[in-house]
Amino acid sequence: MADAGMLRFHVPEPEVRPGGTPDFSNVPIPKAGSAPRPEIDVDPRTIRDMAFSIIRVLNRDGEAVGPWAGLLSDEELLEGLRHMMTLRSFDARMQMAQRQGKTSFYMQHLGEEAVSCAFRKALAAGDMNFPTYRQAGLLIADGYSMVTMMNQIYSNEADPLKGRQLPIMYSSKEHGFFSISGNLATQYIQAVGWAMASAISNDSKIAAAWIGDGSTAESDFHSALVFASTYKAPVILNVVNNQWAISTFQGIARGGSGTFAARGLGFGIPALRVDGNDYLAVHAVAKWAAERARANLGPTLIEYVTYRAGAHSSSDDPSAYRPKAESDAWPLGDPVIRLKNHLIQKGVWSNERHAQAEAEILETVIAAQKEAESHGTLHAGGKPSTRDMFEGLYAEMPPHLRRQRQQAGV
Repeated sequence: MADAGMLRFHVPEPEVRPGGTPDFSNVPIPKAGSAPRPEIDVDPRTIRDMAFSIIRVLNRDGEAVGPWAGLLSDEELLEGLRHMMTLRSFDARMQMAQRQGKTSFYMQHLGEEAVSCAFRKALAAGDMNFPTYRQAGLLIADGYSMVTMMNQIYSNEADPLKGRQLPIMYSSKEHGFFSISGNLATQYIQAVGWAMASAISNDSKIAAAWIGDGSTAESDFHSALVFASTYKAPVILNVVNNQWAISTFQGIARGGSGTFAARGLGFGIPALRVDGNDYLAVHAVAKWAAERARANLGPTLIEYVTYRAGAHSSSDDPSAYRPKAESDAWPLGDPVIRLKNHLIQKGVWSNERHAQAEAEILETVIAAQKEAESHGTLHAGGKPSTRDMFEGLYAEMPPHLRRQRQQAGV
């Protein structure tokens, strides 16, 4: 028995600090195609190991291999590539607009495009996503108007949310995109409740909850897992592990569980980890989880292993807490490049066509930006009316608000 001594407080530390050499040796990368594809009614206890591995479809040569491959046609893959390229181009233009003072705030998806773009194609019309602020690909891949997205970012006169939301906090019932909350993790328990309501009303629609690795430390995350497992809610519980919260590495929120997917095991929820930079793998796993939910088999927890290549937001400087070259060393690569190489390997794409598509997409994004800016930006042009702050809150406006509106002259 060891001698009792002074207690020591433990604080997890990242492997490398700024100025150091990036090191991802602690991220084991299984061989593509090696993960089994269980039946959707599998006993979660029999696939426990899948919460600690990574499901991959695309190998280093750009080939799609294994039991999770073969679900998408060439046309669907080309569409997926275009969605990711569009989101990346959209991001670059809006980040530039923020630097030019046209909007107050922006958050990029750089390196994470496959997660939301591929996931959306696994859902059906009417399904509802409860997203965080880094799933705009759900809208892009569903054909939502980029002009409308930009109007919201600029908070101009055509902003569908009337300037009431922080830029990039979109909302569209028609496209299954629940209003984003600035408070962390609130959407997770809301998604489970929405899914329970769908089941109670004998509907056919399912829900998808979204959360980042850092926010899994919030109590709403754990409450959501309790309700989802107890009532077998038709919900997909997504955890986007992009390695970094705003300034802390994933180990702070992960604790001693080893992986975020492993959190589901204690609740009896099937838990999978997937290569978040592999468009084919993301779609295949999302499709599997959606089939489970629609078959009344309950929730699935999915951890997407990816990397936030950009800053947390336009207000963040990642060089203060991680090596500058770390994103280049990420072993799972770039989702756009990997799908591009796969399509070239299949003979349905080329470097020349890719360059042409980049130019075409950029032209489309710039045209959308010009149209949005014709309605105004943060410091120029049209703004939402002051009267909008009084509208849409009550079926019948209470007297005190009616007096305030009269005093404001709107």
